[in-house]
Amino acid sequence: MSVNKVILVGNLGKDPEVRFTGGGKAVCKFPLATSETWNDAEGHKQERTEWHNIVVWGKQGENCGQYLSKGRQVYVEGSIRSHSYDDKDGNKRYMTEIVALQVRFLGGGAGRGGERGTTAAPPLPDEMPGGPSADDDIPF
Repeated sequence: MSVNKVILVGNLGKDPEVRFTGGGKAVCKFPLATSETWNDAEGHKQERTEWHNIVVWGKQGENCGQYLSKGRQVYVEGSIRSHSYDDKDGNKRYMTEIVALQVRFLGGGAGRGGERGTTAAPPLPDEMPGGPSADDDIPF
């Protein structure tokens, strides 16, 4: 048995970018920051921030692009995917992404088209009766 499941709660590092595949399926990408704080041996407060590349497919990705913006807090549940590619200089690069199956909008945040904390997003597909079709939202 194996499990590939990630749960993150953090803040968007920049506005989401939505693009569409040749077949018309939406794909939304945004960086998500998670931070942890602790006191070191001398009692000084320390903080570490990790950055995660989030990918959201389908209608849920469109909703993220429409209602999320930089600084907004979100809950993301999904799985880790890693891949490699060659950059423009021919160097092999590696990327790890979180493919989100569920994104929940948290807190206020400065949503597009509304005042801080007043933007109400429509229910995501997983919150609607029947939920999303897993085959419909995952490209592989």
